[in-house]
Amino acid sequence: MSAHQYDHGHTVAGWTGFGIVTAGAAVLALGVCTGSGVSRAVGLGIVLLGLLVTWALHLAGWGKPTGRRPREQWDWWVRDPGAGDGHPGCLGCRLAGRGRRRTTAAESGAPAPAPVSVPGPRSGAGEPGPVDAGGPVR
Repeated sequence: MSAHQYDHGHTVAGWTGFGIVTAGAAVLALGVCTGSGVSRAVGLGIVLLGLLVTWALHLAGWGKPTGRRPREQWDWWVRDPGAGDGHPGCLGCRLAGRGRRRTTAAESGAPAPAPVSVPGPRSGAGEPGPVDAGGPVR
């Protein structure tokens, strides 16, 4: 497999998911042809199981991120080292709660918001209030 010039995305998660979903589709097709509701339900269940297994393997690092990988990661048995943090732009990682790194204002380079002073209870007339800061309250 290392003789190909492109990253075709052959992964353990991809091949396993393909095999399970293909078997589920065959059972589902058999149920459609025979008119068996049980076979259709079992086939649909196998397809859903295949999707969940593929997602779990992707999250465990046996899938691949979106886009092209480095050449040393092209073989299908190589685990993805960045899977633990989540892949940017990956729906599966976002559904699992990965890849949503919350940044603080100091990390993002944005200025921190100015502190807001909250006025306490007014002690009497003559003190400026929050709205009419220009004169006494009557």
